[in-house]
Amino acid sequence: MPGLSARFANRRALLKGAALAGATALGAAACGPGKKAAASPTPTAPVDLGSPGAVPVGGARLYRDDKVVVYCPAKGSYKGFSAVCTHQGCVLTEIVGTTGECPCHGSRFDVTTGKVVQGPAQAPLPPVPVRAEGGRLVAGPDTAAGKASTGASAGA
Repeated sequence: MPGLSARFANRRALLKGAALAGATALGAAACGPGKKAAASPTPTAPVDLGSPGAVPVGGARLYRDDKVVVYCPAKGSYKGFSAVCTHQGCVLTEIVGTTGECPCHGSRFDVTTGKVVQGPAQAPLPPVPVRAEGGRLVAGPDTAAGKASTGASAGA
């Protein structure tokens, strides 16, 4: 019966199309413009990152749990950036040389400046103040009124 096999072929094509449309809709929902990143991509309170010696001079370190990346251009000087990708809010997973890598869509950032090296992200990583304080590396705002930060510089 030629009519019957044609009907099954059309049904298969319809089901494949429906499955594809559903997968596309799920992908768009997970990655689309409606997805919200964390409320703040930068620390809203001081965060103790540990020893300043953990960031090599001329190198960078990712503090993934704290969502901060710190670059040390010279001994005692630090630049900090959010480790939250500006494309869709994923947290960077590694630093290769001085390039921060986002696992979600392949964006890459220069962690010495925060600038985008490879998209789809278009906006740079937001700067985060970082300072050496009392033998510790601290990221985030300095909440002590009028207190000067010591030997450190903030992002960009």
